[in-house]
Amino acid sequence: MYPRLFGHPYLNTFGLCIVIGLVLCFVVGRYYGRVKCAQAGWADFVEFNAYVAIAVGGGVSVFAQSLFFYLKNPEAGFHFSPSATYISGLFGGIASFLVGYFFYGRRRFGPRLVEVAPIIPVCITIAHAFGRLGCFFAGCCYGKDTHSILGVVFPGLGRPVFPTQLFESIFLFLLFGVLAWLVFKKNFYQGMSVYLFAYGVFRFLIEFIRGDDRGALLGGLSPSQTLSLVMIVAAVVLWFVMERMVRDYRANGDLQNKMAI
Repeated sequence: MYPRLFGHPYLNTFGLCIVIGLVLCFVVGRYYGRVKCAQAGWADFVEFNAYVAIAVGGGVSVFAQSLFFYLKNPEAGFHFSPSATYISGLFGGIASFLVGYFFYGRRRFGPRLVEVAPIIPVCITIAHAFGRLGCFFAGCCYGKDTHSILGVVFPGLGRPVFPTQLFESIFLFLLFGVLAWLVFKKNFYQGMSVYLFAYGVFRFLIEFIRGDDRGALLGGLSPSQTLSLVMIVAAVVLWFVMERMVRDYRANGDLQNKMAI
């Protein structure tokens, strides 16, 4: 692995991958805004709201992981962990984005959520894919022990384990490609439902070979497996919600500069 850049203690590969992922996330979002969003100021609001959502999601991910550790071992007391849980942060970020939209964006620009809903999962997947590469370089989020040719020995472990970070990164890059093609070439508006369902199923399954203990939530399921089930259910519900929102959007004769959805 290569956790440090140039041997400098404050320059780490994980941080570099996160920065690359976030930059590409906003590059994709801005490109979509230029070619799709016609309402003046709307794309700027969406980007600012996304910055806030990322910050909130990061805080929620750390708090949630600390809570999971506490629930597993209450005797140790509650303390903030350096670890984080992605799915909790995702839910926190989405909730923050929706709060910003309904309290300001909708009132200022009208009911335009369906205009940006398709690109959100595309931006998420490219950022997440690079984030998982960062996990691989850092040696965290590793898999269970294995003697197969897929095994990788991370510093400090001293034994071969599944490189689950790479498995997930490859999956996310592929999912990004599919979602980007659907959004930009096919004007597909159900991308978030597809993302939630696909990632929920993948994450639930890959947790069976994850080796870094992140606590427990329900029964023998890991917190991520439990939240993955929530993602799958949310994907089904969101599909029907989006169908209704798109019908209302198309029928709204008062909304100016509408997209061809």
